[in-house]
Amino acid sequence: DEAAPLPKARGLGAGAALWHDEASNTQKIYVDRQFFASYEDQVQALTDSKTVYVGNLSFYTTEAQIVELCSRTGPVKKVIMGLNRHTKEPCGFCFVEHYSAEAALDTVSRITGLVLDDRPLRAELDFGFRDGRQCAPALYFV
Repeated sequence: DEAAPLPKARGLGAGAALWHDEASNTQKIYVDRQFFASYEDQVQALTDSKTVYVGNLSFYTTEAQIVELCSRTGPVKKVIMGLNRHTKEPCGFCFVEHYSAEAALDTVSRITGLVLDDRPLRAELDFGFRDGRQCAPALYFV
């Protein structure tokens, strides 16, 4: 039995290109089953996403720095800093919500690899913030 081809994940920003190589169909696909029943549902949520995940932040990077950086591509609606679940201190990531999907895509392409506070940033489209996602598991801080 040959597996059905996976849907294309084009136009979803830098991170989406990592999800799927249709030619070889060998790359592993991450599906967040807590929020989505299938890969197709997750791709659909990303298609019109206005939210950007920004990772590899310094623990000292501020919300104001993120707003200043990301507002160059369009107005920023909200920034949600990632927090350590127990100490509630910043832990190296955030979600940036724009008013338009175009601004979010532009942010991903402009800040991926940019160095902020001596750290290269990683940016990807995100399906949108949901309560609880701002807290990182404590096991990363042992």
